[in-house]
Amino acid sequence: MGKKRKHSEVEVPAAKKDETAPERPKRTLLGWKEKPENQQESTGFRNREKVLVTCSRRINYRYRHLMLNLVSVLPHCKKDNKVESKATKGATLNELVELKNCSSCLFFECRKHKDLYLWMSKCPNGPSVKFLVNAVHTMEELKLTGNHLKGSRPLLTFSSNFDKDPHWKLLKEMITQIFGTPKEHRKSKPYHDHVFVFSIVDDHIWFRNYQISCPHTGADKIDRGGLEKMTLIEVGPRFCLNPIKIFGGSFGGPTLYENPFYVSPNQIRSLEKRQKAGKYAKKVKAKTRRKMHEMTNPLETDEFADMWKE
Repeated sequence: MGKKRKHSEVEVPAAKKDETAPERPKRTLLGWKEKPENQQESTGFRNREKVLVTCSRRINYRYRHLMLNLVSVLPHCKKDNKVESKATKGATLNELVELKNCSSCLFFECRKHKDLYLWMSKCPNGPSVKFLVNAVHTMEELKLTGNHLKGSRPLLTFSSNFDKDPHWKLLKEMITQIFGTPKEHRKSKPYHDHVFVFSIVDDHIWFRNYQISCPHTGADKIDRGGLEKMTLIEVGPRFCLNPIKIFGGSFGGPTLYENPFYVSPNQIRSLEKRQKAGKYAKKVKAKTRRKMHEMTNPLETDEFADMWKE
């Protein structure tokens, strides 16, 4: 048997490195997958707003559907279990907000299965606002034709009344921080296809949600001058906020503003009962007046009254 031939160790020349520009990193919807070495990280402000949305126990089904509609519209919110509506709910909610790593809270509180109150709070230091919610219409109830992408970032528009008084300016800033979806949020889409409209009428804040509709051609391209023909189609939900008090802390603290025109629903219901009770009292008084009139003014005896009795 022949001996194995020894292979001569030949040095393989190393491949020349390409001295051209480095390969460009892949880009995704949320930014660069791998940042280039020469790119410096931006040290600017990044919005990390997260909103906790929860409600009280024994809430009405209609108000629960309204809360779920807001959860579907706000991609940067977190939903939690129901909280008992007691005097100590403020401490419980502040603890929940801290556990969920949130910075704001929307708490729907239902009283007597009829009245809905909305707490809007910045945790843990405040301020916080208590609203009475009226004119509630959910998406399922309205059946509107508007439809927008779920998770898209909304445009916030406010009426000019928000710049008149300081308490309206404070409410505008709170609404902007809570309802505005942060840029580059992991659950948000990089599109603007709907608008949140907040307008003040009769010292109430009216909320509307509209889809931005643009005319498209068959190739999914916007027509020339199509941006001028944009229309708004309502999506929902609808509700009206009546501010009651503004507190300096989270779910409490010193009162910064109190609405002088606010009338509680209990007072309205008691007035309605008094009006109904007043109708019955008027009927009783009318009967007694009629009897007194008959006693003071008796009828003359009729001589032919008993003629046909025999």
